Amino acid sequence: MRPAHPTEQTVGMEYYVSDTDGVGGRLRASDDHFRVRELERFSTEPLAETTDAYPHLVFRATLRGWDTNDFAGRVSDALGVSRERVSWAGTKDKYAVTTQLFSVYGAEPEELPEVDGAEIEVLGRAGRSLEFGDLAGNEFELVVSDADRPENAWEITEELAAFAGFEGEHEDESDATASDPPRIAAPNFFGQQRFGSRRPITHEVGLEIVRGDWEGAVMAYLGNPNDAEPEATQEARRFVEKTRDWQEALERFPGGLRYERSMCHELAEHDGDATPETYRAALERLPSNLQRLFVHAAQSYAFNLMLSERLERGLPFDRPIEGDVACFVDRDAPDGLVLPDTDREQRVTDRRVRSVTRHCERGRAFVTAPLVGTETELADGEQGEIEREVLAALDLEQSDFDLPGEFYSSGTRRAIQVRTALDLETDPLTLSFSLPKGSYATVVMREYLKVDPVDLG
Repeated sequence: MRPAHPTEQTVGMEYYVSDTDGVGGRLRASDDHFRVRELERFSTEPLAETTDAYPHLVFRATLRGWDTNDFAGRVSDALGVSRERVSWAGTKDKYAVTTQLFSVYGAEPEELPEVDGAEIEVLGRAGRSLEFGDLAGNEFELVVSDADRPENAWEITEELAAFAGFEGEHEDESDATASDPPRIAAPNFFGQQRFGSRRPITHEVGLEIVRGDWEGAVMAYLGNPNDAEPEATQEARRFVEKTRDWQEALERFPGGLRYERSMCHELAEHDGDATPETYRAALERLPSNLQRLFVHAAQSYAFNLMLSERLERGLPFDRPIEGDVACFVDRDAPDGLVLPDTDREQRVTDRRVRSVTRHCERGRAFVTAPLVGTETELADGEQGEIEREVLAALDLEQSDFDLPGEFYSSGTRRAIQVRTALDLETDPLTLSFSLPKGSYATVVMREYLKVDPVDLG
């Protein structure tokens, strides 16, 4: 175990679990170097089925240079329908080659547009639209460019196999074949993207919201200049922090920062009447998914801190200790994907430690930590101590998440370790693996590269 990059430490990822020096380099040197394919569980009916019973057309798209939202907008514009008629299960980045499902209400195959950078395969019809729950996980094929020490990749793999509880499965590289790849694990941290790769502040906004400080939340978003931003943007943020002159701030924030400008518009309309309700209204000018993201980022930050503290104390991740809360594997996951089901939990009492340990060893159970909300049950024992200490340090209580509108969260629990089989090629250095939904490929790759998270994409 060794200290993480300082930027990662600001979002609660305090350590790497592998001690070996990273291979260096970077991801996403080109879109082809970051390939993602969804693993979904969504069935379709033949195209010949009636549109009365099956009104949603389902197609698979392989996209180059498109983010999911922009591609959906392109499709809806071409069809002349509302964006609300286009649905998908998971949002993907534009700087990649991504393959995912889409559904469109009321469309016919011949109406789908030809889109540059998109290959479309019509699959059939469905009685409902795609939803987030239809995404089980993702397959990744990632190329590391400009690696300084590519030979270190195998040693890191061995360390991550030991972290998974699979130490010694493969004594050397020749033991790992395509049919029997090494199995590895990493702490199931929320990756840097959750908080902002270049300006990691979403959790700071969320923490202020949960604490009930609406003004503090607005200023965490509008202020907080970051060295990675253009100087004009930094100057606008410094101006806001100093003056609270919202009308003038509208002139200073660049046009591309439409969320900041939207908030300033709201505040300028109530200039001189800066109440908590005014600041909350400014936040509610943002898209609902972004409002939810703020609170989720606060929960994610607390979760990362809990995992870092468990690492600091030398507690296991691959098996439980007394007081832990475990969850079991999702029996309906696609073949080859180990998917935790946090709806099936069990508190690990003293007499259950051995039996739950066996389930964990067989890949049937996972130790969890909380994404704290109004209904989350905290663990007992030493893990419960960690959870309560982190919440106290952040000045948070579960009741704080009983918030209005999109800011409310009942919470859940999440596996503390993510496991996968890994295919490793060295020329060029390429890592291929699958992860359950909600887990980050960069959380695996950070162990291999050990670089500034900006270079992880």
